[in-house]
Parts: sequence; C-alpha cells; structure tokens
Amino acid sequence: MALTLRTTARPTAPPLLHRTGPGLLLACLGTAAAWAVHAAVPAVPRLTAAVVLGIAAAHLPGLRPLVRGHARPGLSLAGRRLMRAGIVLLGLALGLDDLLGLGWATVAMVLAVVAATFAGTVWLGRRLGLPGDQPLLVATGYSICGASAIGAVAETAGSDEEDVAASVALVTLCGTLAIAVLPLLHHPLGLDAPGFGRWVGASVHDVGQVVATAQTAGPVALREAVVVKLMRVLLLAPLVAGTALALARRARPAAAPTAHGETEVVRTAGTRRPAPVPLFVGGFLLAVAVRSTGLLPDPALDLAQDGRELLLTAALFGLGSAVDLPALLRTGGRIALLGLGSWTVVAGVSYIGVLLTR
Repeated sequence: MALTLRTTARPTAPPLLHRTGPGLLLACLGTAAAWAVHAAVPAVPRLTAAVVLGIAAAHLPGLRPLVRGHARPGLSLAGRRLMRAGIVLLGLALGLDDLLGLGWATVAMVLAVVAATFAGTVWLGRRLGLPGDQPLLVATGYSICGASAIGAVAETAGSDEEDVAASVALVTLCGTLAIAVLPLLHHPLGLDAPGFGRWVGASVHDVGQVVATAQTAGPVALREAVVVKLMRVLLLAPLVAGTALALARRARPAAAPTAHGETEVVRTAGTRRPAPVPLFVGGFLLAVAVRSTGLLPDPALDLAQDGRELLLTAALFGLGSAVDLPALLRTGGRIALLGLGSWTVVAGVSYIGVLLTR
C-alpha cells in the first residue's frame, strides 16, 4: 500500500513592521501632539497630555476603528517596549550623591511613605474587589512614580492592557489634580518652601507633575521636591524585583502525591516563570551607576532626558489608547474610591514625615 504524505502550508505571519507600523506612526503623531500641548500650555506635563490624547483617540468616531483594529499591535508595542526603554533612561536622572545629601531622616521618611502607600492601596483595592492587577498597579503608581512605575510592574507581572490603562488613567488624573490642589495647601499647612518641596516630592506621582507643583513655591522648593522624588524613583528597582520574585514563587510547580506515596511535580501547561530581575530593571540600575560616576557630560544627560520624555510620551499615548471608558465607568466608583483613599494615605503620611524631619 502506498503511503501518501500530504503537507499543509502554514500561513506566514506578516512582517513585524507591517503589523506594528500603523500603530507606531500613530504613537509618533500622538507624541508630537502632546509636546505641542505642553509648548502651548507649559502647566500641562507632556506625559499627562499623552494619556489624555490617547484616550481621546480611542473614542473619537473617526479614529476608534483604527485604534482598536489595525493600529492596535503597534500601540501595544509602544505601551510596553518603549516604556521599558524610557525607564532605563530614567536611571540617568539619579545620582547617588543626590540621594546621600538627603540625610537619613529624610530617607527613612521616604521609605515609610512608599511602604505605607503601597501596602494600604493594595489592601484597600482588594477589599473593594477591583479586578485583575488594578490594586497592585495603582499602588505602584501612587507610591513610586506614576505611570512609569505602573508600566514597569505591569511588564514584570504580565498585566492585562486594560488594567494598565485604567490604572494609568486614575494615577494621571489624581496627579494632575495635585498640581492645582497642593499649592493651595502650602501656607494653611504651615510649610516653608523646603518643607513644601519635600511634601510635594514625597506625595505627587509623576516627575513632571512634581516639577509643575513645586515650582509654584520657588527654586528652593523645586530642588527639594526633585531630590525627594528621585529617591522614590530609585525604589522602583527593588519594588519591581520584589514583584518578580513574588510571582516566581507563586508560579513554582505544585507537588502532587502519586499512587506510590511519592511526590510528582505538576506544571500547568503554558505557564511561564517570571525572571527574578527583569532585564530593564538591570538597565535602570546600570544607568544610575553610570550617572553616579560623573563621567557623562551635561549635553549627554540633556539628550538622555529628551529621549526619555519622547519614549515615555509615546508609551503613555499607547497605554491611553487602550482605555475603554465604558468599561472604566462600570468600575468607576470603586476605582475612584481607591484613588481617593490612596491619595489621602500618601499625602497624610508624607506630611507627617515632613513635620518630623524638618
């Protein structure tokens, strides 16, 4: 009997550029628009404008089919890969000499603020029954550095894109409100310029929002705010590494007894064990070390800062375009309550810390 072999040709995947090109082009246009908004209204940070423009693009009738369809792969690529590259460059904004100048009391205060905000937000988010990784992501954004930290932890945890987008939208909204609210509390809370700067640096989420808020009290407040904020940014690496380790421990295969009383390793098909320390976190720490050597000239640091802003702006436009407002509104009450509670914790704990350390 003759044996006939028949092969079925598998459809080839389209080239990467063909799949991601439209979305990356749209992200570039969104980045340019965000920079134009910031140039026209300097009080609006580029990253904030990028998120808002991304959300708008996802819901405009003319753009929505493109954003949800042909451009989605490229926008998702921007929201993840460009975010990682921007986080690495964020390390070049930190030097160990800047952090050592804070003093141990301020360092302890920052650690307490981050720990209390992170733990309190995760606990409250779980109690409110928020879905997916939203409690973890919101806690990260409030306690560390806003959308950049959310992107870093989401990349490590493999979070759902909608959870990332909802968390970024909430943290961006509250950080934007802080620009208007906190300066009104400067004098009623009895803070001098350095104290106000430290309070802003310890409680406001995004670096751009910290700058926009602290500059209202003058250059001294701005300097204190930026240094304290960068101290919080440095804690991004251990937080992401700790998240990765916790996920790796949770993903360890379970041991099941066999019929002979022995144990057999049971693995779930398709389960991928997270890396203990993601590569981009190592890049972030390497960038901090390079900056600390003092070998990089100021023009190179300025170029790195501009590159970081471009990458993060494009990434946040991509994340913003993943926001589904109807779905967000369905859990809007709970996530808004989480945002208010977390904002109260970070502002209250940091204010007490500033009073104790000044």
